[in-house]
Amino acid sequence: MRLLRAERGWSQERLAAEAGLNRTYLSAVERSEQNMSVDNLYRVAVGFGIDAADLLREQG
Repeated sequence: MRLLRAERGWSQERLAAEAGLNRTYLSAVERSEQNMSVDNLYRVAVGFGIDAADLLREQG
C-alpha cells in the first residue's frame, strides 16, 4: 500500500479521503502497528481504483 501510494504521489491524507478511512489508521497499517480488516482492504482498493487482490500481490 505504501509503495503504490508513493508511486502515485499520494499523501496518506489523500488515500484516507479516497478510501473513507482515518489517516492515522492508515499510517498505523503502513507501519505494521495495526492489522487491516478485509473490509478496509477493499475500501483502500476502491480508493486506488484497483482490485483488492492487487494489494495482496508481492511487489518487486
